[in-house]
Amino acid sequence: MEEFSPRILPLLWRRSIKARKAVGRPPRLSVDLVVTTAIRIADAEGLEAASMARVAAELSVATMSLYTYVPSRPELADLMVDEVFWARDLRGEGTFRERVRLYAERTFAMYRAHPWLAELSRARPPLGPGMLAEQEFVLAAVATLGLPLRQLNPAATAIATWVTSAARHEAESALLRRTTGLSTDEWWLQRGELWESWFDVEAHPTMTAIWNGGAFDRGADEQAQDAYEYGLGLLLQGIEKSVEGDDRVP
Repeated sequence: MEEFSPRILPLLWRRSIKARKAVGRPPRLSVDLVVTTAIRIADAEGLEAASMARVAAELSVATMSLYTYVPSRPELADLMVDEVFWARDLRGEGTFRERVRLYAERTFAMYRAHPWLAELSRARPPLGPGMLAEQEFVLAAVATLGLPLRQLNPAATAIATWVTSAARHEAESALLRRTTGLSTDEWWLQRGELWESWFDVEAHPTMTAIWNGGAFDRGADEQAQDAYEYGLGLLLQGIEKSVEGDDRVP
Protein backbone atom coordinates (compact mmCIF):
# COMPACT_ATOMS: atom_id res chain seq x y z
CA MET A 1 0.00 0.00 0.00
CA GLU A 2 1.29 3.45 -0.93
CA GLU A 3 1.80 5.53 2.19
CA PHE A 4 1.63 9.29 2.41
CA SER A 5 4.88 10.90 3.50
CA PRO A 6 4.34 14.01 5.65
CA ARG A 7 7.80 15.20 4.59
CA ILE A 8 6.63 16.27 1.14
CA LEU A 9 4.20 19.05 2.08
CA PRO A 10 6.76 21.31 3.82
CA LEU A 11 9.02 20.87 0.79
CA LEU A 12 6.27 21.67 -1.72
CA TRP A 13 5.20 24.72 0.27
CA ARG A 14 8.72 25.80 1.28
CA ARG A 15 8.36 29.26 -0.25
CA SER A 16 5.37 30.04 1.95
CA ILE A 17 7.38 29.32 5.11
CA LYS A 18 9.31 32.25 6.53
CA ALA A 19 13.00 31.46 6.25
CA ARG A 20 14.89 31.23 9.51
CA LYS A 21 18.16 33.06 9.85
CA ALA A 22 20.98 30.60 9.30
CA VAL A 23 23.50 30.07 12.09
CA GLY A 24 27.07 29.41 11.11
CA ARG A 25 28.27 28.62 7.61
CA PRO A 26 25.49 28.86 4.98
CA PRO A 27 24.49 25.56 3.36
CA ARG A 28 26.15 24.72 0.07
CA LEU A 29 22.93 23.53 -1.55
CA SER A 30 19.23 24.32 -1.40
CA VAL A 31 16.03 22.49 -2.27
CA ASP A 32 15.51 24.90 -5.17
CA LEU A 33 18.96 24.15 -6.59
CA VAL A 34 18.46 20.39 -6.32
CA VAL A 35 15.05 20.59 -8.01
CA THR A 36 16.10 22.89 -10.85
CA THR A 37 19.16 20.75 -11.53
CA ALA A 38 17.00 17.62 -11.74
CA ILE A 39 14.61 19.39 -14.12
CA ARG A 40 17.47 20.46 -16.36
CA ILE A 41 18.75 16.88 -16.57
CA ALA A 42 15.30 15.47 -17.26
CA ASP A 43 14.65 18.05 -19.98
CA ALA A 44 17.84 17.07 -21.77
CA GLU A 45 17.97 13.32 -21.21
CA GLY A 46 14.64 12.10 -19.83
CA LEU A 47 13.20 11.49 -16.39
CA GLU A 48 15.18 8.33 -15.68
CA ALA A 49 18.44 10.22 -16.06
CA ALA A 50 17.51 12.59 -13.22
CA SER A 51 18.50 10.16 -10.47
CA MET A 52 19.75 11.27 -7.08
CA ALA A 53 23.25 10.12 -8.02
CA ARG A 54 23.22 12.06 -11.29
CA VAL A 55 21.91 15.23 -9.65
CA ALA A 56 24.61 14.93 -6.98
CA ALA A 57 27.28 14.51 -9.65
CA GLU A 58 26.04 17.62 -11.47
CA LEU A 59 26.29 19.55 -8.20
CA SER A 60 29.69 18.05 -7.35
CA VAL A 61 28.55 16.63 -4.02
CA ALA A 62 28.17 13.15 -2.55
CA THR A 63 24.85 11.47 -3.29
CA MET A 64 24.00 11.06 0.38
CA SER A 65 24.27 14.82 0.92
CA LEU A 66 21.20 15.35 -1.30
CA TYR A 67 19.00 13.48 1.16
CA THR A 68 19.46 16.37 3.58
CA TYR A 69 17.42 18.47 1.18
CA VAL A 70 15.15 15.96 -0.58
CA PRO A 71 14.44 12.69 1.29
CA SER A 72 13.86 10.39 -1.70
CA ARG A 73 13.65 10.09 -5.48
CA PRO A 74 9.80 9.96 -5.55
CA GLU A 75 9.66 13.16 -3.55
CA LEU A 76 12.16 14.75 -5.92
CA ALA A 77 9.85 13.85 -8.82
CA ASP A 78 6.90 15.48 -7.01
CA LEU A 79 8.93 18.63 -6.47
CA MET A 80 9.98 18.70 -10.13
CA VAL A 81 6.38 18.38 -11.30
CA ASP A 82 5.02 21.09 -9.06
CA GLU A 83 7.91 23.40 -9.93
CA VAL A 84 7.12 23.33 -13.66
CA PHE A 85 3.40 23.58 -12.91
CA TRP A 86 4.02 26.73 -10.89
CA ALA A 87 6.30 28.19 -13.58
CA ARG A 88 3.29 28.50 -15.94
CA ASP A 89 2.39 31.64 -13.96
CA LEU A 90 -1.36 31.18 -14.46
CA ARG A 91 -2.60 34.66 -13.79
CA GLY A 92 -4.61 37.10 -15.82
CA GLU A 93 -8.01 38.53 -16.52
CA GLY A 94 -10.23 38.19 -19.57
CA THR A 95 -13.27 36.38 -20.81
CA PHE A 96 -13.97 32.70 -20.17
CA ARG A 97 -12.51 31.65 -23.50
CA GLU A 98 -9.50 33.96 -23.21
CA ARG A 99 -8.60 32.46 -19.85
CA VAL A 100 -9.07 28.90 -21.07
CA ARG A 101 -6.90 29.63 -24.11
CA LEU A 102 -4.19 31.07 -21.87
CA TYR A 103 -4.33 27.97 -19.68
CA ALA A 104 -4.18 25.70 -22.73
CA GLU A 105 -1.30 27.56 -24.39
CA ARG A 106 0.82 27.53 -21.24
CA THR A 107 0.03 23.90 -20.52
CA PHE A 108 1.09 22.84 -24.02
CA ALA A 109 4.22 24.99 -23.69
CA MET A 110 4.99 23.31 -20.35
CA TYR A 111 4.74 19.80 -21.81
CA ARG A 112 6.82 20.80 -24.84
CA ALA A 113 9.56 22.15 -22.61
CA HIS A 114 9.34 19.22 -20.19
CA PRO A 115 8.14 16.14 -22.12
CA TRP A 116 9.17 13.87 -19.22
CA LEU A 117 5.95 15.01 -17.51
CA ALA A 118 4.14 12.49 -19.70
CA GLU A 119 6.00 9.69 -17.90
CA LEU A 120 4.34 10.55 -14.58
CA SER A 121 0.75 9.93 -13.55
CA ARG A 122 -1.58 12.89 -13.01
CA ALA A 123 -4.12 10.77 -11.13
CA ARG A 124 -2.47 11.62 -7.79
CA PRO A 125 -0.61 14.89 -8.36
CA PRO A 126 1.70 16.55 -5.85
CA LEU A 127 -0.39 18.77 -3.59
CA GLY A 128 1.70 21.87 -4.03
CA PRO A 129 1.20 25.49 -5.06
CA GLY A 130 1.60 24.68 -8.76
CA MET A 131 -1.24 22.17 -8.77
CA LEU A 132 -3.54 24.39 -6.73
CA ALA A 133 -2.75 27.41 -8.92
CA GLU A 134 -3.90 25.43 -11.96
CA GLN A 135 -7.13 24.40 -10.28
CA GLU A 136 -7.89 27.89 -9.04
CA PHE A 137 -7.24 29.45 -12.44
CA VAL A 138 -9.49 27.08 -14.37
CA LEU A 139 -12.23 27.27 -11.74
CA ALA A 140 -12.08 31.07 -11.83
CA ALA A 141 -12.33 31.00 -15.63
CA VAL A 142 -15.49 28.89 -15.49
CA ALA A 143 -16.91 31.04 -12.69
CA THR A 144 -17.01 34.05 -15.03
CA LEU A 145 -19.95 32.37 -16.79
CA GLY A 146 -22.17 32.51 -13.73
CA LEU A 147 -22.59 28.75 -13.37
CA PRO A 148 -23.98 27.38 -10.10
CA LEU A 149 -21.31 26.34 -7.62
CA ARG A 150 -22.01 22.62 -8.03
CA GLN A 151 -21.32 22.88 -11.75
CA LEU A 152 -18.02 24.76 -11.50
CA ASN A 153 -15.79 21.83 -10.60
CA PRO A 154 -17.20 19.36 -13.18
CA ALA A 155 -16.82 21.98 -15.91
CA ALA A 156 -13.30 22.94 -14.84
CA THR A 157 -12.26 19.31 -14.54
CA ALA A 158 -13.59 18.57 -18.03
CA ILE A 159 -11.52 21.43 -19.47
CA ALA A 160 -8.34 20.53 -17.59
CA THR A 161 -8.69 16.85 -18.50
CA TRP A 162 -9.16 17.58 -22.21
CA VAL A 163 -6.28 20.05 -22.42
CA THR A 164 -3.89 17.95 -20.35
CA SER A 165 -4.71 14.77 -22.26
CA ALA A 166 -3.87 16.43 -25.58
CA ALA A 167 -0.69 18.04 -24.22
CA ARG A 168 0.46 14.73 -22.75
CA HIS A 169 -0.24 12.94 -26.03
CA GLU A 170 1.97 15.45 -27.84
CA ALA A 171 4.69 15.01 -25.21
CA GLU A 172 4.50 11.22 -25.51
CA SER A 173 5.02 11.57 -29.26
CA ALA A 174 8.06 13.75 -28.60
CA LEU A 175 9.50 11.17 -26.20
CA LEU A 176 8.95 8.39 -28.73
CA ARG A 177 10.66 10.48 -31.40
CA ARG A 178 13.60 10.91 -29.07
CA THR A 179 13.89 7.22 -28.14
CA THR A 180 13.11 5.64 -31.53
CA GLY A 181 14.33 8.27 -33.98
CA LEU A 182 11.01 8.04 -35.82
CA SER A 183 8.24 10.60 -36.14
CA THR A 184 4.66 9.36 -35.82
CA ASP A 185 4.19 9.69 -39.58
CA GLU A 186 7.37 7.67 -40.22
CA TRP A 187 6.12 5.00 -37.79
CA TRP A 188 2.87 4.70 -39.75
CA LEU A 189 4.70 4.59 -43.09
CA GLN A 190 6.72 1.61 -41.87
CA ARG A 191 3.43 -0.20 -41.32
CA GLY A 192 1.99 0.47 -44.77
CA GLU A 193 1.54 -3.24 -45.36
CA LEU A 194 -1.40 -3.15 -42.94
CA TRP A 195 -3.45 -1.20 -45.47
CA GLU A 196 -2.20 -3.06 -48.53
CA SER A 197 -2.45 -6.61 -47.25
CA TRP A 198 -4.67 -6.79 -44.20
CA PHE A 199 -7.20 -3.96 -44.28
CA ASP A 200 -10.69 -5.17 -45.27
CA VAL A 201 -12.64 -2.33 -46.90
CA GLU A 202 -15.96 -4.18 -46.50
CA ALA A 203 -15.45 -4.62 -42.75
CA HIS A 204 -14.52 -0.93 -42.34
CA PRO A 205 -16.81 0.98 -44.71
CA THR A 206 -16.78 4.27 -42.79
CA MET A 207 -13.00 4.38 -42.58
CA THR A 208 -12.83 3.54 -46.28
CA ALA A 209 -15.23 6.35 -47.18
CA ILE A 210 -13.21 8.84 -45.11
CA TRP A 211 -10.00 7.66 -46.76
CA ASN A 212 -11.44 7.89 -50.25
CA GLY A 213 -12.76 11.36 -49.46
CA GLY A 214 -9.24 12.57 -48.58
CA ALA A 215 -10.07 13.22 -44.92
CA PHE A 216 -7.07 11.17 -43.74
CA ASP A 217 -4.60 13.11 -45.86
CA ARG A 218 -3.10 15.12 -43.00
CA GLY A 219 -0.23 13.83 -40.88
CA ALA A 220 -0.82 12.07 -37.58
CA ASP A 221 0.31 15.04 -35.48
CA GLU A 222 -1.85 17.40 -37.52
CA GLN A 223 -4.86 15.13 -37.12
CA ALA A 224 -4.29 15.03 -33.36
CA GLN A 225 -4.20 18.83 -33.24
CA ASP A 226 -7.36 19.04 -35.36
CA ALA A 227 -9.15 16.65 -33.02
CA TYR A 228 -8.01 18.63 -29.98
CA GLU A 229 -9.20 21.97 -31.35
CA TYR A 230 -12.49 20.47 -32.53
CA GLY A 231 -13.19 18.85 -29.17
CA LEU A 232 -12.16 21.88 -27.13
CA GLY A 233 -14.42 24.14 -29.16
CA LEU A 234 -17.41 21.85 -28.65
CA LEU A 235 -16.62 21.48 -24.94
CA LEU A 236 -16.45 25.23 -24.34
CA GLN A 237 -19.58 25.78 -26.39
CA GLY A 238 -21.43 23.16 -24.37
CA ILE A 239 -20.39 24.71 -21.06
CA GLU A 240 -21.50 28.14 -22.29
CA LYS A 241 -24.82 26.74 -23.51
CA SER A 242 -25.47 25.14 -20.15
CA VAL A 243 -25.74 28.62 -18.65
CA GLU A 244 -28.56 29.48 -21.04
CA GLY A 245 -30.47 26.18 -20.80
CA ASP A 246 -31.83 23.93 -18.12
CA ASP A 247 -29.16 21.23 -18.29
CA ARG A 248 -27.46 22.29 -15.07
CA VAL A 249 -25.99 19.91 -12.57
CA PRO A 250 -28.42 19.90 -9.62
